[in-house]
Amino acid sequence: MAPVSIQNVQKHYGAVKVIHGISVDITDGDFVVLVGPSGCGKSTLLRMIAGLEELSDGEIHIGSREVSHLPARDRDIAMVFQNYALYPHMTVAENMGFALKLKKASPAEIKEKVHRAATILGLDALLERYPRQLSGGQRQRVAMGRAIVRDPKVFLFDEPLSNLDAKLRVQMRGEIKAMHQRIGTTTIYVTHDQVEAMTMADKIVVLHDGYIEQVGAPLELYDRPANIFVAGFIGSPSMNFIDGRIEEGIFRTKNGLTLPLPKDVAASAHGRDLVYGIRPEHIRAAAGNIEGTVTLVEGTGSEIYAKLNCNGDEIACLFRERLNIQFGSTVGISVDTDHIHLFDKETGKRI
Repeated sequence: MAPVSIQNVQKHYGAVKVIHGISVDITDGDFVVLVGPSGCGKSTLLRMIAGLEELSDGEIHIGSREVSHLPARDRDIAMVFQNYALYPHMTVAENMGFALKLKKASPAEIKEKVHRAATILGLDALLERYPRQLSGGQRQRVAMGRAIVRDPKVFLFDEPLSNLDAKLRVQMRGEIKAMHQRIGTTTIYVTHDQVEAMTMADKIVVLHDGYIEQVGAPLELYDRPANIFVAGFIGSPSMNFIDGRIEEGIFRTKNGLTLPLPKDVAASAHGRDLVYGIRPEHIRAAAGNIEGTVTLVEGTGSEIYAKLNCNGDEIACLFRERLNIQFGSTVGISVDTDHIHLFDKETGKRI
């Protein structure tokens, strides 16, 4: 295990910059998720940590060593890719032990480490099978086992669950988190799925257009997003954003809808162009001042997701009660003022 320090790392291809001076410190043993939309630079950053991409500027330290310009084989890391990259002519045991064989480890050492990794991942009964005889989830576990046997200082995961179906993704993300809790090796995990990030990470790094938008624990990002981008990206379904301004202690939208405010709104916010943020799960069905016409209803059994047209402003709601909501009907709602977020319209920053 080892901490990882990324210091002012930049990457550009000619005149095109894709990573703009990123700095982040990863504590020894942490599970850190790099999350963001496609093209934000998360996989490029991971590949620079792995030594698969050259840095244009900055430094990367793993443990006490600077590894910025070391080849991948000398960084003491293990990487799990989106595609499993298994050798089809080798058994599970041979695939898992191949890196050790290249290092000329003894057969006894290889067998012992492969058996230990197989036990951790529940692969004991599959060691003599070939990749073609495995399911997608089993193949991904073999790829993880191949990384475990190397006893690296850092695990790197590059969107490892993207090729799996929805049910298997849920199962595998639990297995990856459980593996980390058992082994404790520093782990850096890349995904575009914010649900994966929220459920797996000790710390989340939110990237956008090659910049870090916010770093923090999952609930910190959920409860106190730094700006509109983070607020919209973290949380599913996405936060509602409604334009307006505070007038006489009331938030009034451009369409004339009035929305409640927390008691501690700063005086400096009055009269400014703002964006009112409220998550769908913090809205309740209730008789009150806010009414809307239902424009969409989606039931999942345990929840009802609905969109309401409230005087021209669209508000998404997530109801956990069993309600009889029909398309075109009128529904009253109330907003939990303890979970309201206000953002500056011009800068996008939370106030």
